[in-house]
Amino acid sequence: MRVLGGIFDVSGKEARAAELEEKTLANEFWQDQENAQAVLKERATLLGSIQEWKKQEQAAADALVFLELAEDGDAEAIEEVERAVPELEAGVNQAEFQRMLGGEHDAQGAIVSLHPGAGGLEAQDWADMLLRLYLRWAERRGYKVEMAEHLPGEGGGVKSATFTVDGEYAYGYLRAEAGIHRLVRISPFDANARRHTSFASLFVYPDIDETVEVDIRTEDLRVDTYRASGAGGQHVNKTDSAVRLTHLPSGLVVACQNERSQHRNRTLAMKILRARLHELEVEKQKEKMEDLHKSKKDIAWGSQIRSYVLHPYRMVKDHRTGVEVGNTDAVLDGEIDQFVEAYLLQQATAD
Repeated sequence: MRVLGGIFDVSGKEARAAELEEKTLANEFWQDQENAQAVLKERATLLGSIQEWKKQEQAAADALVFLELAEDGDAEAIEEVERAVPELEAGVNQAEFQRMLGGEHDAQGAIVSLHPGAGGLEAQDWADMLLRLYLRWAERRGYKVEMAEHLPGEGGGVKSATFTVDGEYAYGYLRAEAGIHRLVRISPFDANARRHTSFASLFVYPDIDETVEVDIRTEDLRVDTYRASGAGGQHVNKTDSAVRLTHLPSGLVVACQNERSQHRNRTLAMKILRARLHELEVEKQKEKMEDLHKSKKDIAWGSQIRSYVLHPYRMVKDHRTGVEVGNTDAVLDGEIDQFVEAYLLQQATAD
């Protein structure tokens, strides 16, 4: 178990938890409420992980004792081993999965943006289906979702949608879903009932807290206010409550129009902009050839991470891991954990 403890970096987690504990003892700790809450949240996550590991470590030690007794023919010990081993295996598997979510921001919330590919109403409807999929997934996990922007498509579907997902390891899970998603079906919008292929892209950013420094200078920011479009009542349409932020050096644009309060929309837009700028900097540091906002032009054939086929057969296949599921209705209703876990395991193995 000491070896496994090293693999799961328990000592590293304990050191980080102690470091955060020191911060909470500082006199000025509560002067920045948002930063204080972020520190407490990270510490609680670390302590929970440490406690779970120690629980499994004790369970393994108990199982070894019963195993020694079972080797001597103790009937009760044999029964105890038969009960304990599956539980221990499940616990270790869960710990292994948590280890896969050990990235710098994996334990944090997520900011998700959906965009349809070419194809007009077909692609917009597919983006709307994906939006429902991820909202259902978040609901099942007990995560809190806040819609930042929802731009309806002409005739149906969505032109774009951005929302935040607040919950433990939301980013760690959802980063496995970033990429191009492809749908094949008989079009409900085609009078001749022909088969159509549609694409939509999913962008996922960590919802970074105030402890992560992102320098946004006032002079680098253009702020535009405008009247929100779509549903929301007369009050929304008669006031300039929507906010668009343009970061001039990078060209990144973030819009938020889902709240009636201009102040709330601006706060949420700044939160999303900080996350996108941080992710952009990370990409630069890794010397990748493309940054996230440029990949929208690749929302087409050959670049998809997953295909959802509803005709002539029903199958959802992840092209990265090879995982296939025949129950397409369940997947479209948010049951995607097997795809997520397979991808994270693949990445952990590759690392």
